[in-house]
Amino acid sequence: MTADQIATIRSTWNLMGATTDAVAPLFYDRLFQRDPLLRALFTNTDMPSQGEKLAQTLAVVVRGLDRLDQLLPAVQALGRRHAAYGVQDAHYDLVGGALLDTFADILGDAFTSEARAAWAEAYGALATAMQEAAHTSVGVPQARDS
Repeated sequence: MTADQIATIRSTWNLMGATTDAVAPLFYDRLFQRDPLLRALFTNTDMPSQGEKLAQTLAVVVRGLDRLDQLLPAVQALGRRHAAYGVQDAHYDLVGGALLDTFADILGDAFTSEARAAWAEAYGALATAMQEAAHTSVGVPQARDS
């Protein structure tokens, strides 16, 4: 990631400010609209708590974008946990699209094409690391989408 992309991500995250609480409900609504079957992955989940985890994770990522190597072990562990929950490769694209569209809804015109591209780049790098870790998990079969 470039310094400009990192700055763009941080500035858009800061623009969301107090509305970061709105990210999770909007995101999960959008995700379940795109694939209602994904609700099954959350049947035993406290969604308000899950939303807080999502916001906290995003905040950690935004702060650590210039130190991705330090974030990598946590991202890989997250990928292995998600695989154990039943997350498949195809879900990552759905999540990425839902997340970017959620940011667009919240930020409106402030979510420029440059901001979308920067967030997409960051998400893509993290999603790839998560998927690679999931694929190397012992006993967790994953189908590769190619």
